[in-house]
Amino acid sequence: MAEKPRAKAPQAGDKLAFLLVLVPYLMERGRVSVTDVATHFSVPEEQVRDAVRLIAISGIPGDTGTYQHGDLFDLAWDDFEENDEILLTNLVAIDDSPRFSAREAAALIAGLQYLSGLPENADRTAISTLMAKLSRGASATPSPVAVEGTESNAVLAVIRDAVDNGTQLGFDYIDWKGEAGHRIVDPLRVESLDNDWYLRAWCHMRESVRTFRIDRMIDPASTGEPVAFRTRDITLGESLFEGSRDDIEVTLEVAKAALPLLADFSPAAAEPTDDPEWVRTTIRVPHFHRLKRLAAAMSATVRVVAPSDARAAVAEWASAAVSRYTGNPDPVT
Repeated sequence: MAEKPRAKAPQAGDKLAFLLVLVPYLMERGRVSVTDVATHFSVPEEQVRDAVRLIAISGIPGDTGTYQHGDLFDLAWDDFEENDEILLTNLVAIDDSPRFSAREAAALIAGLQYLSGLPENADRTAISTLMAKLSRGASATPSPVAVEGTESNAVLAVIRDAVDNGTQLGFDYIDWKGEAGHRIVDPLRVESLDNDWYLRAWCHMRESVRTFRIDRMIDPASTGEPVAFRTRDITLGESLFEGSRDDIEVTLEVAKAALPLLADFSPAAAEPTDDPEWVRTTIRVPHFHRLKRLAAAMSATVRVVAPSDARAAVAEWASAAVSRYTGNPDPVT
């Protein structure tokens, strides 16, 4: 009769790998039996006992360079020897690793809750797992947090369902002129800019990618029709607003320090001006309303140079804004 082959003895690398995962496991579980540990890691019980004995003589020497009391791991030896149970009673090195405070962990969890509601974050299981790890790994139990729903969140939920189900969206949309029209789109991605949310989607009316402000979408709903395009089918540019043939070219003078803030507009190469602290560049905008928003956000660091009707539109808008506060109708130049 052939002799039954002996089980292969674990190599040094295997023993080290086992120790590296065993210590965090024991720290998290607290009291646990040798049998449960062996079952969890699919190793012989005697290997678990050998590893635990090795852990008990492991640690980091203190300032003297020699091991003192408290420099080594320790365990409840009576429980280990008599009941085959493992309970670490002194932890070193690993327990001193930096951890998030309860407030930091709560803030991160709130952010993850918010991100999990966005359509492009399809792997919500991974986000839930990360939130659980943050809760367990914090220095104290994080305060319970919840992200309050808004009207935009309700629209985002509709978009998320459409993305998950691969169906088109139908909605009425109010454009920058205040005119409403019905759109059928294939939703692609949701992004934010200046505290506003936007949907980038394939518009079947325009037959191209368009960007829609979510707070201007009225009664969005799935049409039940399958989408013609998904994110994998279309290469979306880095800029939120894609240019078109109808865009208006505008010349600006911008403070050098503020030039990076124009990145979304893909500005032309900067040219020097008479003022060494300012440069001149050109951008393209779909309409003057977008230019007004830019002027409002960068009022002290950008000047509209040309064309003349662009200067006039921004000046008229600024004059109207000032008159609301001062009652003075004098124009702004």
